[in-house]
Amino acid sequence: MAQSSQLEVDGRKVAVSKLDKLMYPDADFTKGQVIDYYVRIAPVLLPHLRGRPLTMKRYPHGVNGMFFYEKNCPTHRPEWVTTAPVWSEGNNRWMDYCVVQDLPTLVWAANLADLELHTSLSLAKTIHRPTMMVFDLDPGPPADIVVCCQVALWLRPVLEKLGLESFPKTSGSKGLQLYVPLNTPVTYEQTKGLAHGLAQLLEREHPELVVSELKKSLRANKVFVDWSQNDQHKTTVCVYSLRAKSRPTVSAPVSWQEVEACLRKQDAGLLQFETDAVLKRAEGSGDLFELVLKLKQKLPKLGADTQLAELVPAKAARSAARKSSAKPRAARRRG
Repeated sequence: MAQSSQLEVDGRKVAVSKLDKLMYPDADFTKGQVIDYYVRIAPVLLPHLRGRPLTMKRYPHGVNGMFFYEKNCPTHRPEWVTTAPVWSEGNNRWMDYCVVQDLPTLVWAANLADLELHTSLSLAKTIHRPTMMVFDLDPGPPADIVVCCQVALWLRPVLEKLGLESFPKTSGSKGLQLYVPLNTPVTYEQTKGLAHGLAQLLEREHPELVVSELKKSLRANKVFVDWSQNDQHKTTVCVYSLRAKSRPTVSAPVSWQEVEACLRKQDAGLLQFETDAVLKRAEGSGDLFELVLKLKQKLPKLGADTQLAELVPAKAARSAARKSSAKPRAARRRG
């Protein structure tokens, strides 16, 4: 195959190159297949990219080579690529982010070996206002996504008592992420404060499995409930994005029934998805994350520990629940 060529995508010519280059050597997965995946998943992916500043995570030599983050949109971009200026306090200057508004831009980014798509929790036009609140459940070895499922199922009813519906997706790596759609006026100070309070609450109620501090020394065989992602200056991996692991895994939306099944069967493989599986799921079920963009929810005026404590079950009920918790099974599974 020629080293470089052009694709016509929705009426625009997009230069592509080295389509035979192995991006995932262990899976014989090429750059051409990366582009093909993003083209085919675009109907459900693009709505989650539109309007949001994109931080590229580029792997020019594949997942086994060096990588770099790129916040400023490359100056050699086509003239039709949309950008958004965002002030960076750390750099004390404006950063010109790429914004993936359409399929040609997505193909262009994939050709740059932007395997992972990391987006803001805000729209560029209202960068100080998140449209969602996120909990990143990150397991410390030997814990795995099975234990994350238990933590997620503890967190879900607490959010429901606050009147908030949540939607799970895999990280595409080791963990699970919960998204709480808001799409109403709110600040990062509010979302981060509530997320932090809930993470601390879970840690107090389930100290055997949950930690709310970043220190790695505290995280062995526990799940770190990362509340700090709720920040204007941070990004999270976008739903349907590839991950740069040994195989082409994807950050995939899942149902709560699948989360429950993973915990019940103690099978981490039930929540590991590669490109073909994600494409089939999208074809059969549509976008399981659609409501994250559309559902309007308001954060409760709640934050004090004394108020948050009222959201958890009574002590007797918690004791009964712990008898069937994931801890003993997780320890036997990986220990």
